[in-house]
Amino acid sequence: MTTGSVAAGDSRVGCPARHTTPPSVDPVEDLSTEAVKFITAYYRERQIPNVADRISGVLNEIATTGTYWQTRNELTYGAKVAWRQSVRCIGRVRWAGLKVRDRRTVTTIDGIASELTEHLRIADNGGRIQSVITVFAPDHPLAGPRARVWNDQLIRYCGWQLDGRVLGDPAQVDMTDAALRLGWRPPAVPGRFDLLPWVIETVTEDPTLVDVPRELVREVALTHPRHAWFADLRLRWHALPVIANMRLRIGGVDYSCAPFNGHYLADEIGTRNMGDVDRYNQLRAVAAGLGLDTRDESTLWREHAALVINQAVLHSFQAAGVRISDPHAESDLFMRFCAAEERAGRPVYGDWSWINGSVGWAALHAVHHRYYDTRVPNPNFWPGARTPYSPEPSLRERHYLANRQEG
Repeated sequence: MTTGSVAAGDSRVGCPARHTTPPSVDPVEDLSTEAVKFITAYYRERQIPNVADRISGVLNEIATTGTYWQTRNELTYGAKVAWRQSVRCIGRVRWAGLKVRDRRTVTTIDGIASELTEHLRIADNGGRIQSVITVFAPDHPLAGPRARVWNDQLIRYCGWQLDGRVLGDPAQVDMTDAALRLGWRPPAVPGRFDLLPWVIETVTEDPTLVDVPRELVREVALTHPRHAWFADLRLRWHALPVIANMRLRIGGVDYSCAPFNGHYLADEIGTRNMGDVDRYNQLRAVAAGLGLDTRDESTLWREHAALVINQAVLHSFQAAGVRISDPHAESDLFMRFCAAEERAGRPVYGDWSWINGSVGWAALHAVHHRYYDTRVPNPNFWPGARTPYSPEPSLRERHYLANRQEG
């Protein structure tokens, strides 16, 4: 769910965080304890009577099978609350509108691929991006995930290692190499925006390559309303951020295959994906187009270039009729979310460093001037089980985790 989502290097309005990995300490409790807490909260918030009967049934099921099957309504509620409690997401004002697709009985790679395709179609919504989560089979309490998607997002661009440099997205070099090792046939001529295939595995099927349905991938060419030369950079980005490799935890039950999306916040694309030196690294190219002096950091040429890229992203997405949010509007909406949570008597969970924007004017936003409950409760989204290709955490992530441990 973007505008605050979670994927390496991207943040989406409507998901649990701005990058793919949330805090790594999952407050796991005894399954029965966590299940009772969740069921009690669900019945209380929904004002449903006879919670004792449901709790008794759940505890009996756990005693007999080692786990329990959540009802469709419980699953829907839990997925929405997981978003509501996602500490790194600024787009949580939309949590109640999350569309939850219960696909727990779909267990084959072919079936999962078909449902992922349908997820893209529904979420795209003709460019009017809507927040969607598709939940597949719960993990086995002992054996672990019944299904996984290796990709961190369903739509990603390849990272090609060529002559000591990377063409495309450096963040996807490992995933690109993994796909090649599995037998993927790449384009004859590599480019900066080649789509990666999906890699899906289940408990009974080996990791399998699946081509992304190209006709469902909406892309936006980036142009600037005042700088015609910007189009010559030939930059573009996809419209739909779908986080695919995180673990949804609800009432003690883990769902390692539960792809979800929101929509983009402009600076996720403009500042992070396009600006970071370990991503598309376009700040110097834009600064050159602007005629800026890049020899002196005190000229703030990086901030100037980042602003222009963000302007291009907003202009291009809006001109294409694709839903996107700007940091100022999203800050105001998040303050509305905070007020609603406080009226409901709930803590406002949040990681201040992630709630605030990625551009130099973040201090101008209302979210900059308040603090949040730093606990990370369940239901929530957590890092998924590592896959054979999983890269090491980013520098930003390592810095975050180090500070968390020191605190």
